[in-house]
Amino acid sequence: MPEIPELEEQERHLTLSQFTYDDAWRLGTLLVELARARQAPVAIDIRRGGQQLFHAALPGSAPDNDAWIDRKRRVVERYGSSSLLVGSRFRAKGTTFEDSSRLDPDAYAAHGGSFPIRVEGAGVIGTVTVSGLPQVEDHRLVVEALERFKN
Repeated sequence: MPEIPELEEQERHLTLSQFTYDDAWRLGTLLVELARARQAPVAIDIRRGGQQLFHAALPGSAPDNDAWIDRKRRVVERYGSSSLLVGSRFRAKGTTFEDSSRLDPDAYAAHGGSFPIRVEGAGVIGTVTVSGLPQVEDHRLVVEALERFKN
């Protein structure tokens, strides 16, 4: 599991200069390519504001993955940090998100896989989320795609 400073640095480093509809398509198709190369049974979701700009479900994924996407995405929207980082911060305090956040666990999940889309001068404007792998692998897949997308 990555440490909190590493997760915080990922978010700083992966701040984008812009994020358009076309960018959502490019990032989404990049995630699909990476997932297919690994035969990863994932669902992928990209949102800006309240609008879904990209969604894909790959072989082996299930409707439950979409429910996980929604739960993880809500954590990013509420806290402005990746779902893995939010969960890690609660664990670092000796508790869990479920025990201490006072949020409905059917609506919120601080499990890795959702990452803020942060734009310079605008802050968090959306989310990119993957569900279907263990939480750290979901997170790493998103980070790898954002790294490639940014460069």
